Amino acid sequence: MHETEEEIRGLQRLLDHSHARSSEHLRGIINADRRLSATDVAALLTGMKVLSVATVTAGGEPRISALDGHFLHGTWTFSTSGTAIKARHLRVRPAVSVAHIDNEELAVFAHGVVERMEPGEPGWDATIEHWTNHYGSSPLGWGPEIVMYRMRAQWMVGYAWKRDELLAKRGVRSQ
Repeated sequence: MHETEEEIRGLQRLLDHSHARSSEHLRGIINADRRLSATDVAALLTGMKVLSVATVTAGGEPRISALDGHFLHGTWTFSTSGTAIKARHLRVRPAVSVAHIDNEELAVFAHGVVERMEPGEPGWDATIEHWTNHYGSSPLGWGPEIVMYRMRAQWMVGYAWKRDELLAKRGVRSQ
């Protein structure tokens, strides 16, 4: 986990608010026995996770692609080439939906906006260091126009089909 106590509290507020304003249908699926806390989410999302990231075209059509995601400081970070279509979408329309789904065991869904991360801004050095440690090379060396993003989630829910079993199996202490 890379989150501070303050980041965990903020993530818990987001999860609680999101769940409360979800549809009755979703609350029926993500009930008290299946709902993940902020501490659970942060502990379960360590390391690289495959994300399904949905962007929007100029015509309002959704586009989805898979990206490496790293959950750092209570939010997703991901990268792509600045020449990728999704980068063009995000430059103009930063609204994004992100999902990490691990079979039937675990799912985290989020909607919000992304911001392009820039050298020198808060979190940049720690993000690049984390990615470099994970991959053994800096993501900035993977191509001529690598872009790093941080998601500012406005809605997020975490789900585990059998939460207590999943947490025990993955060595996470339930909160």
